[in-house]
Amino acid sequence: MARSVKKGPYVEDALMTKVSAMNGRNEKRVIKTWARASTIVPDFVGHTFAVHNGNKFIPVYVTENMVGHKLGEFAPTRLFRGHTGAVKATDKKIGGVPTSGGPGAPSGPGAAPATPAKGTAAVK
Repeated sequence: MARSVKKGPYVEDALMTKVSAMNGRNEKRVIKTWARASTIVPDFVGHTFAVHNGNKFIPVYVTENMVGHKLGEFAPTRLFRGHTGAVKATDKKIGGVPTSGGPGAPSGPGAAPATPAKGTAAVK
């Protein structure tokens, strides 16, 4: 559920104070923060935040498209390494993906369908 418009966006006070002070001095430097839940407001545009992901700080340069999102959305906390499975292991043993479809598959792209054997009725 969305936050009430009456309350306004959540921005950590210390973070807003730092950005306001930097805007007053026309200064741009990286701001370290753990406030992943803070909403990006228009005052943040053009600043770089080092957002903590639980392990290290990820630099996030704020653009106009990010306004309304949370800082934590741009610093992923999990690393997806991909699914491992038996398919990759068998491909290595066989020597890669076979060029044909395997036994019983048509020999080429324009292969005609197999004719039924004598004495069997065609199924429709």
